[in-house]
Amino acid sequence: MSDSESAAPATAGTPPAATAPRTAESAPATDASASVPTGDVPGAGDGVSGVIGDAAALPEGALEIASGYAFSGPALDLGALLWDARCVPDVQIRIPLPMLNRHGLVAGATGTGKTKTLQLVAEQLSAQGVPVFLADIKGDVSGISAPGVPNDKVRERAADVRQEWTPAGCPAEFYALGGMGHGIPVRATVTSFGPVLLSKVLQLNRTQEQSLGLIFHYADQKGLELVDLKDLRAVATFLTSDEGKAELKGIGGLSTATAGVILRALTTFEAEGMSPFFGEPEFDTADLLRTAADGRGVVSVLELPEVQDKPRLFSTFLMWLLADLFHDLPEVGDVDKPKLVFFFDEAHLLFNDASKAFLDSITQTVRLIRSKGVGVFFVTQTPKDVPADVLGQLGNRVQHALRAFTPDDQKALKATVKTFPDSPYDLEEVLTGLGTGEAVITVLSEKGAPTPVAVTRLRAPRSLMGPVDAGVLDAAVEASPSYGRYARAVDRESAYEKLAAAQASRADSAGGAVASGGSPVPAKSRARAPKEDASVVEQVVGSGMFKSLARSVGTQIGREITRSLFGTARRRR
Repeated sequence: MSDSESAAPATAGTPPAATAPRTAESAPATDASASVPTGDVPGAGDGVSGVIGDAAALPEGALEIASGYAFSGPALDLGALLWDARCVPDVQIRIPLPMLNRHGLVAGATGTGKTKTLQLVAEQLSAQGVPVFLADIKGDVSGISAPGVPNDKVRERAADVRQEWTPAGCPAEFYALGGMGHGIPVRATVTSFGPVLLSKVLQLNRTQEQSLGLIFHYADQKGLELVDLKDLRAVATFLTSDEGKAELKGIGGLSTATAGVILRALTTFEAEGMSPFFGEPEFDTADLLRTAADGRGVVSVLELPEVQDKPRLFSTFLMWLLADLFHDLPEVGDVDKPKLVFFFDEAHLLFNDASKAFLDSITQTVRLIRSKGVGVFFVTQTPKDVPADVLGQLGNRVQHALRAFTPDDQKALKATVKTFPDSPYDLEEVLTGLGTGEAVITVLSEKGAPTPVAVTRLRAPRSLMGPVDAGVLDAAVEASPSYGRYARAVDRESAYEKLAAAQASRADSAGGAVASGGSPVPAKSRARAPKEDASVVEQVVGSGMFKSLARSVGTQIGREITRSLFGTARRRR
């Protein structure tokens, strides 16, 4: 969205129905001195005053809303109240900083200002020393690293909402999945990604997902490291071979047909160019928790334009990031400010065609990660894109305009209205009449109770509302200390190499038997019968065939990797 779109004129896009509650005249009288703050509103440090001028002159309904947003502690400034077709800058709509780990939803139709809302919140979090993670789906969020450009639209918006606007960028790091695009390469091993998330990416059904889990289980037990996709393909192929089939008989087996589906899905996935994402060095999610030398939180921007046509990959990868953070962070309970706020753009892609196990895992992760100090904001078009169990965990709401051109749109609109607390507004009419950069907001107060529903004209971001030049972006990436750590891919010995070595060993043994006279001796005849206490290597390929493997994996053999709700491996740091 352009600067002009984000900073609409003060008189645009606010129909009377969007700003005048139907029962404002019946709202209870409120003591202005008790409910409305005087003095500076604690905010993101941009020098904006939240002073209420003549509080008694405000309508009773506006006073009631103002009292609901009169927080005493640090808070982020979102915008000014819209009331009776005009902006009321004396009533500032804000969100308490400690409540950002109670999760949230930013929703609205395309072009209504969701991305700029993310930018507005992210730069204020950074100013408060809170690291932020942003997924840049369209490639227009990189501007958060550069100061904004003043123009008439920005100045008009700032004056309208009483914002002392000054241009400022944020400390930022740029990442790209597997180096596909502009950014520091981000990779994950197949082992750490796990079978549940990988099944989502490969679009496997429930039975195939369970079979993939069996392959991971086997590889974990046998010390066959699954680093990249060729490792997984090698293990799946081995388990459908004559030597491998016997290995899984005791735990259910792997049908040739199911293994074929998994292998074909892997082949297609690789053909789409997704192989670079899986491998080493694996990205350490602790890098997302950094602050700059001046104390501001680092904004980590994942550049995703190069994989826009692979939505399952990037949405599921974002869930991997969240799951990995969940594993590693300690319990902290309620905190003065979050350790990290995570913005999950295009959230509907995560839930589309997801298995019940996957949805259950998401719900549990979102529910529990709050106590680790991490806030998660889902960004999508309508609340119905998010399952009810997840939606119930989202305490902060910024709802931009919705369109109602079709019966399905009408149904979505009615469903959205039902997700808001009771309010005097006719929200069906309000939500279809909002202009760009306007939203209906309710958040959690400092006491954890929902604030009154407030129609709001949002502030303008202080950073650049658009992408930075590609050359500037590349220079920033290469200058990062993390670039040298992650830039070069490493292909060490893992399952593929070990199974290939075993196959070569079998071929050499068979050739030796022929050379010594007579026909080759079958591998099963050459291998002695395994004992109950025989090594795992002997069980896999027969006596002596994997001695080098035994030496290389050591104590990992026979020890299954501890996995999380998503089947992702716990990182050993």
